[in-house]
Amino acid sequence: MQQVLGGKAEPPPLFISGPRDNRVNLVFFSDGYTETEKDKFLEDATSLAQDISYNQTFNTVRPLLNFWAAFTPSVESGVGANGKPKNTTYGLYRPGTELRGVYYAYPEVADAACSSMGSQCDFPILLGNDPLYGGLGGRFTVITSSTANGPQILRHELGHSIIPVGEEYDGGEVYSGVDAYDDLSEPVPWEHWLTKPTEPPHVRVERSVMPLQDYAWSMLNTTQSWSTTFVSSGTYSRHLVRMSLSGLLAASDLTVELDGEDLKWEPKAGLGLDRWHYDFYRESALSGGTHEVKFTLANDELQGVAQLCSVEILEYGDEEEFITDPGYYGVFPTYSVHNTTTYRPTNEDCLMRLVTASTFCSVCIEGLWHALLSRLSLIDGFRESCSGTSKMVEADLVALAEFRDIPVAGIEESYSIAWFKDGEPLDAFTNFTLVQVDENTVGTYKVVVEYSTSEVRKDEEGHLVDEAEYVVKEACPK
Repeated sequence: MQQVLGGKAEPPPLFISGPRDNRVNLVFFSDGYTETEKDKFLEDATSLAQDISYNQTFNTVRPLLNFWAAFTPSVESGVGANGKPKNTTYGLYRPGTELRGVYYAYPEVADAACSSMGSQCDFPILLGNDPLYGGLGGRFTVITSSTANGPQILRHELGHSIIPVGEEYDGGEVYSGVDAYDDLSEPVPWEHWLTKPTEPPHVRVERSVMPLQDYAWSMLNTTQSWSTTFVSSGTYSRHLVRMSLSGLLAASDLTVELDGEDLKWEPKAGLGLDRWHYDFYRESALSGGTHEVKFTLANDELQGVAQLCSVEILEYGDEEEFITDPGYYGVFPTYSVHNTTTYRPTNEDCLMRLVTASTFCSVCIEGLWHALLSRLSLIDGFRESCSGTSKMVEADLVALAEFRDIPVAGIEESYSIAWFKDGEPLDAFTNFTLVQVDENTVGTYKVVVEYSTSEVRKDEEGHLVDEAEYVVKEACPK
């Protein structure tokens, strides 16, 4: 039974870049935080907002965003497990014991909370009071307060919710959006980002294969190792062993072997019992035939806690067949849980593929710009004033390019500004935000603003261009 306390949530601002009616507003809603944990919720929400907006992930688009926190106390602390929500506001729960998705039991309550805020809530984020990995994208972005994983899961899930895109990692179900390509007879959607041109009917696909992909979600024990086998064709030059694990504290707790060879696994420092992803990249070929990967728990005190979440094997051609260079944009195969193949823009350059990464690829960043700018105007409004008998009209622009408080390194950006009065161009004020007219000042002023950034190479729908009019009704007094 759900119990909602506290009435309508009153959202304090966390980081505000401009008027809420002309910004994209992200609101953290508390779940599993009791009345005495309000300060913890505000600290968690502030930390998450700061992390994603002041690092490279959302840093360049930060002037388009407002962050708010809406607290409503829950009766119980934490999130539910094994498919059963606790007595919390939105009923967040895990479907089992695995550290993966966190779901909500009361979407109608979350909808009502967001709707009650009107234009102040564009993207609701349900923040669960839980120290371990978990999240979900979609209508509601769901995350936990995990110190190790919360920020990166938030970035990843907001990619689903805002851009929106599907997965790039292997073993998922939904592959869609600007970073997905499934028909090699059609032009590559990100052809304007390709490092080397390629086009139908001879699209170059980087050569790789995934002979093993297993979301095991298996509790490890000291009685019997967890193992599985896979078959390699023996025709690839390199391979990767990729896994995710939770509930392990020290390297001595677990041995991971491939064909009897110890991979020398070590946990991420300071992780505690949380989940993490580990890669073992090996510049050697697997022989043709059957291979075994094995996980052996050595610490019996961790039985019932230590878990193998997932394991996969990827094989690659040599560097002529599969280019691994960071920053290389091409056509890379991705393999779904249903054994279908789609294609992504980079090898491992995007947090939609690797949740441990801190950046989107350029294709997703471009999609992020389009998604956000489609919701707002580059022009916040106008100000009218007099200087003697001269009329001055000034346009307030969103703080991008030269108007940023803090310049962003590594990108090129600028505004182009054109003014008109009663349909006639005011060329003397090109690229100025202010016009000054000395005679015949009454009339309709129009400003046309175009934003240019090196993070957007194609703008077919005109999201980076806006115009607005302002009517001056009275001349300045003489």
